[in-house]
Amino acid sequence: MLTQRSRYALRAMLFLAEFPAGGPPIPMTRIARDARVPRKFLELILADLRAAGLIHSHRGKLGGYCLSRPTHLISMGDIIRVIEGPLALVRCVSRTAYRACADCRSEADCAIRHAMLRVRDETARILDGTSLADAHAEDLAAA
Repeated sequence: MLTQRSRYALRAMLFLAEFPAGGPPIPMTRIARDARVPRKFLELILADLRAAGLIHSHRGKLGGYCLSRPTHLISMGDIIRVIEGPLALVRCVSRTAYRACADCRSEADCAIRHAMLRVRDETARILDGTSLADAHAEDLAAA
């Protein structure tokens, strides 16, 4: 299940994606207000996204945040991995945080693992295949 923190991160990034590249940075107070994200959570989320290289921050009176890459090069999977970590529901199928199950007799024969591999692969395919530009275009088409 997607945590509220990930939902806030996605909302903030989708909000930033509405602004043209090279424009002025967007103040945190505006992101919090317009993306409906509590400021105390937003500060932590933006720090994580900045550390991951997905956004830039600018200090000062006219400071704020902007995307560090074009919207078509930032996927929903990128954002969720920054906030949540691996997409896999169990560690034995994770590509980045693999750990064998302590109580599993055989990974090769484990029906749970085989099912979770399919879930991981499809989840990654969809989230990594949906960029901020794609999500924004889908929102416009639905409006």
